[in-house]
Amino acid sequence: MALITLVSVAQAATGAYEAALPDDLATARDLCARVPCHEVFPGARSFSERMGQPPYVEAYGDAVAGKKTLLGYVMLSTDITDTPAYSGKPVVTLIGMDVQGRYVGVKVLKHSEPILLLGIPESALIKFNKQYMGKSVKDKIEVGPSRPEEGVLGVDAISGATVTVIAQNQVMRLSGATVARQVGILPPDVRPAARFRSGGQRWSWPELVKMGAVQRLLVQPEQVGLERGPQPFIELWFGDLNHPDLGASLLGNDGWASLHAQLKEGEQAFFVIRTAGDESFKGSGFVRGGIYDRVQIKQGPDAYTFRDLDYLNLYGLQAQGAPEYNESAIFIVRAKGFSAAYPWKLSFLGNRVDRATGTRSFANFDARYWLPAALLEGGRPEVTEDEAPWQRVWRTRALPIGLFVALLLAVTIVYALRERLTRLSTHKNKWPVNAFKYSAWALSIAFVGFGVMAQPSITQVLTWFHSVLFQWTWSLFLSDPFIFVFWVFIILTVFLFGRGLFCGWLCPFGSLSEALYKIGGRLGLKRWQGHLPRAVHDRLKWLKYAIFFGLLAVSMFSMGLAEMLAEVEPFKTTFLVGIPNRAWPYGLFACTLLGLSIFIERPYCKYICPLGAALAMPSTFRWFGLRRKQDCNKCKACAVGCGSLAIDAHGRIDHRECLHCLDCMVLYTDQTGCPPLAKERKRRERDGLLITPIGRDGYYIPIQPVPMPMPTQAKATHAAPGPDPRWPTDAVAPAHLAGATGLSWLLLEVRDHLWPWSTEGWRSQRALQMAGLSLAVAVSVAWVLAATGRLPSGAVIGWWFGWSVYEVLIRMSGRRYVKDGPWWQGQYREASWMDMLSYVGFKNLLIGATLFLVLKALGWLG
Repeated sequence: MALITLVSVAQAATGAYEAALPDDLATARDLCARVPCHEVFPGARSFSERMGQPPYVEAYGDAVAGKKTLLGYVMLSTDITDTPAYSGKPVVTLIGMDVQGRYVGVKVLKHSEPILLLGIPESALIKFNKQYMGKSVKDKIEVGPSRPEEGVLGVDAISGATVTVIAQNQVMRLSGATVARQVGILPPDVRPAARFRSGGQRWSWPELVKMGAVQRLLVQPEQVGLERGPQPFIELWFGDLNHPDLGASLLGNDGWASLHAQLKEGEQAFFVIRTAGDESFKGSGFVRGGIYDRVQIKQGPDAYTFRDLDYLNLYGLQAQGAPEYNESAIFIVRAKGFSAAYPWKLSFLGNRVDRATGTRSFANFDARYWLPAALLEGGRPEVTEDEAPWQRVWRTRALPIGLFVALLLAVTIVYALRERLTRLSTHKNKWPVNAFKYSAWALSIAFVGFGVMAQPSITQVLTWFHSVLFQWTWSLFLSDPFIFVFWVFIILTVFLFGRGLFCGWLCPFGSLSEALYKIGGRLGLKRWQGHLPRAVHDRLKWLKYAIFFGLLAVSMFSMGLAEMLAEVEPFKTTFLVGIPNRAWPYGLFACTLLGLSIFIERPYCKYICPLGAALAMPSTFRWFGLRRKQDCNKCKACAVGCGSLAIDAHGRIDHRECLHCLDCMVLYTDQTGCPPLAKERKRRERDGLLITPIGRDGYYIPIQPVPMPMPTQAKATHAAPGPDPRWPTDAVAPAHLAGATGLSWLLLEVRDHLWPWSTEGWRSQRALQMAGLSLAVAVSVAWVLAATGRLPSGAVIGWWFGWSVYEVLIRMSGRRYVKDGPWWQGQYREASWMDMLSYVGFKNLLIGATLFLVLKALGWLG
């Protein structure tokens, strides 16, 4: 692992992953003094300063007759668009284009795509970008195969990085087309002028806000990397002043008439006011003849920046209820391509500071505006806007997504009917079960793993965890439809059946590992196949939990380092990139695990997989388990045949370790394979008695009808000494819940989850209980300080983690029980340490995430 990490760090150091960029890259006039423009425009002798809006640079060749020869243009993608890639951040790209509009060079300066650090070499992105060389901004370029009949030029995608390359294609096309329109290579977009519907109405400010005629752009301090404070970084309100009714409502009749008299034909006016925050939207460095570089108006691919001649004073707002403001302006768009009938955005431009690293990045904060349909003759025009990368992925891959969903549904239905299948099987003929299970393995390996590359990973768990705590972005999760759908399936089935359905039936790497074990046995290697000694297994199985919690802890300080250490998963090497295409340490690690799988059944799944550990915790409280009967506590048949070693000496199944092979369920009703059933069958055959069907309790239905016992009486029916194997641990009946019903039961249930102290604990561990009260007060204070902006979110997470560790200790000393099954049922059992860790960890994760989301929604948490 140390070697793998060193290789990863070396790769990062030599590439563009999170590369450091100049702090003034977004504002420096001399762009090419800060970035290698010569690399994207070979042959250029010199470059101009930034010009135009959005800015670009002219590339010059040798002088002819004392005059520089214009060769083309260089542009920085983030000057034009901040289209996010899979990481949620833009790929900062330098692009060269000649005077005919052909791409002549592309260089990625910085990206934040971990998949291009650990899963796919950066050379793949370089190779992808080279496909644009010689293509024109006039071409319709799409990721995928060419379609000559539609005039589409295709570029090959990067396997496993579809979202990244779709976003990069949008960046290339939008950047090139935007500059090409400015310099005349492409004709400017011309939109029909707005035709207003005017009825002489006058609206108050609240009415204007409600109808969408006035919009707000709000930027909080934490969005630009500052500590959260009581005031926003900046709050702007803006709107249209071209519509007669809107203009008169906002400026009054005389004010609007005066403004309208100053506008020439085709010119459009808009107002902006600042109602909160100390930041100026005009910019403190503005001088006469300069540009207001803090705000822009964007419409489609076009961006409009304002000079001093495009500015008029706003002397007051006449709309009733208008807010007070401390900065204001009326801006005029003079370009003929702009139309007030079409949607546009007000963009506030600034710098964002990463508080973890101190690095600065260029940031746009946009708010969309579109005149209400009722104010336009004929309503709003039809507008076709570029799809977001994730939307395009879902649309273009609809068929394989549908097939994948059908596979998940089919496996779920088959597993839900598992008892019917296992009754048709015997220990000598398991094909009624195995036909479905082996088919699921084959499809998982071929279709899910190597086909659509939808192998889930622990990095997705860490990303989800961080997104819940810090910033939830739906587009980030929707950008890979197969992973998104798979996780919906995993979350639902983990709570229904435990982790075994995913891990045992549909995990591509687990399926491949199991298939190698089965194939090895068929090829004559069975004599060398086996399990680790039980004592060794019982110790090694905790390793995966240590790896999971270690990765979770590291991710709180450095997500990048956690992603590197997550190479403990061989998934990317096996499916995403391919063993031959990766550095030798990765390939050796994956091959070692697969080689061991020939002789030991699923060694990675049992002992290393952090994803399995993460899913095992909620599996503790699955709704449906596998059937057990009382005789299982003395019969070792199931335990001997359990490939995952999930059945203990008392016949109990640990659902955290169970991979749902269903072999024990086959034996449960097998008249020849289950020793108690075989013994009863032989007795009945010897005595000439009727062989009745096997009941749901796993025994022959009595020949003579007898009253069915209650579950708590089952031990007396088929008396067998020892613990009840239907429960992972002994059943417990909490005294304080005895006889409680309705609202009383619900209140006690809530108290049970939130109040860990108990009378038993005070008697046995008084010092621990007292320490807990002090810690509870400290944690509560930490939440209050975080809510008031005096404590960063990372600190309160640390306090919450400390409280969770303590809660495990205090509950084990006094309330050593957990629920088994759905929370609304009253099935309690004694908790093992792992039971309590799973319960407290999962419960406090949900509580902490809920508190974070509530505080975020209220604007109280930075």
